[in-house]
Amino acid sequence: MDKIHIEGLEVLALIGVYDWERKHQQRLIVDVELSADLSMAAQTDDVENTLNYAEIAQGITVFAANSQFKLIEALASHMVDWLLQTFPLLKVVRLKLSKPDILANAKNVAVEFTKEQTF
Repeated sequence: MDKIHIEGLEVLALIGVYDWERKHQQRLIVDVELSADLSMAAQTDDVENTLNYAEIAQGITVFAANSQFKLIEALASHMVDWLLQTFPLLKVVRLKLSKPDILANAKNVAVEFTKEQTF
């Protein structure tokens, strides 16, 4: 399976369980691995035969900005589901969602989900 990686995508989201977290959007970092058959794109050199990673990055950014989940687990899981539903070429999505600014004594807190296309 071929893969496209988008790494270190900064997004803003209203996320958190505490009242102080829900007052302002917070910075999150998305790393996503998109698995698909990219052989046609490689053969034809035609953007219509691949995943438009600019469109995917923009979609993730908008998805995060419009979300109001409390947990990064919920946001990450729903984000993966949205990707699989929106981009039919995708076979497997692995998404790591980081909340780097939440613990003073830790560099990062993250969750990771991997899901496959079911149809």
